[in-house]
Amino acid sequence: MAGVTDGKFCRGMIDYGFDLLTLGGYNAEKASINAGLKIIQRGRKEFHVEEPDLVNHITSEAKYIKDGSNKNVGVSVNLRAITPDPIIKISKIPEVDVVEINAHCRQAELVKSGYGQALMNYPDELYNLVHGTVEGCSKQVSVKIRANVEGVNYLKVLEAIENAGAHYIHVDAMKPGYDSADYDFITWVKRNTDSFVIGNNSIKDIASARKMLSSGADGISIARAAIRGNIPFDMSLV
Repeated sequence: MAGVTDGKFCRGMIDYGFDLLTLGGYNAEKASINAGLKIIQRGRKEFHVEEPDLVNHITSEAKYIKDGSNKNVGVSVNLRAITPDPIIKISKIPEVDVVEINAHCRQAELVKSGYGQALMNYPDELYNLVHGTVEGCSKQVSVKIRANVEGVNYLKVLEAIENAGAHYIHVDAMKPGYDSADYDFITWVKRNTDSFVIGNNSIKDIASARKMLSSGADGISIARAAIRGNIPFDMSLV
């Protein structure tokens, strides 16, 4: 959520013990910018439109995070793109440690334009995107996907991401109709990949964080539970 999880927000999260703080998602191509505009016009202001100079903007945000920390905290940037070049461009920012390919966003305007979770419908193209990004940058590459999207062949998606050389598979384990994550999906993912799996969705307390890890995730990410600028539980107890 680029309009929310900006440098100021991330800097406020440093003392909670995160290893990695994520900026974005950002629209990195013209088509995703146009889709973002349509989403914003219907009231979802966090679907950030490209800054006049996205590189300078993200550089400033990432520097703000790093300058506010005397800890070894990493900065990740989530990007909506379907070609490697704009992602590689952001990866060259010295303060950015991880670039994340957005293959999870479910907003109709983005999906219709081929972005977000639409990428999972075309594993070969996803492979080319991830492989091109990995080959073109010296930073770590993450791919964020969404669970339970109808019609997706998840085994092919996992194979594409892993074979392309991504360092992380970040899973939004959304379970439609439930207020908890799909932990079974996390278990299935971990059984079918050797990649580092980050579990996401509905982590709101120690119990849900521990459940995500015991289901097979190698790490966890927290989003909406932190949206007010704090974590409502002690992460050191997870």
